[in-house]
Amino acid sequence: MPLPPERAAFYLAHLTSDSDRLAEVARLGLTAAVPSCPGWTVDDLVRHVATVYLHKVEVLRTGRRPDPWPPELTGRGTLDLLTESRDAVVAALTEAGTDKPTWTFFPGDQTSAFWYRRMALETVVHRVDAELAHAVLAPVDKDLAVDGIDELLVATLGGPWWEDGDTEHPVDAAVRITTNGNSWTVKLTATAAEVTAGSDGDVDAEIFGEPAAVYLWLWGRADHSVVQLAGDESVVEEFHHRLAECTT
Repeated sequence: MPLPPERAAFYLAHLTSDSDRLAEVARLGLTAAVPSCPGWTVDDLVRHVATVYLHKVEVLRTGRRPDPWPPELTGRGTLDLLTESRDAVVAALTEAGTDKPTWTFFPGDQTSAFWYRRMALETVVHRVDAELAHAVLAPVDKDLAVDGIDELLVATLGGPWWEDGDTEHPVDAAVRITTNGNSWTVKLTATAAEVTAGSDGDVDAEIFGEPAAVYLWLWGRADHSVVQLAGDESVVEEFHHRLAECTT
């Protein structure tokens, strides 16, 4: 999908600044437990981010998913690995530009532009994970959060993963998410999640609030207290579970 140069620069700037913040927080202690990623320490979290970066370097280099994967990284220093892999993925994105054909998990965009956005958003969510581990949460950029809500709903929840009814939460309902003058309406069934922009039509439940709060709530990085909820509470819960199914 077309990506203006200024938007590409926006994503790279956030990828860089949020990965720097991730490293800064990680230095407070790699052994701290990450409450938003049960079973993980900050060390696990940072190594995960580094491995994701390296995966995208290979995707951008070859145009397809690397196999075999992952590489052997045992013995590599965690923070050095993060810095090196971040620099590598920024270089790979810059070299690829924004219109190189490549594999992505989203059928609607099979170009390198997809990975500019995805890597910026991958980084900010895991930056927050590290901050939660050390109780030093910093703000999330409003524009990035709105963009992240759209990506999570359209490209992730709205993907073709549900066609076989492979869900433990086969809710049949409509949900609306609203923030900062933007709305998305999600119609859920056991075999589909149809996402449309706007606020047309009746819904069973609504979620609204400030962009960063809504974004972190959707990702399971904040509890119900940070957003406003209306409508059927059971639909909200099932919707939240459905999001968790497609993001873990």
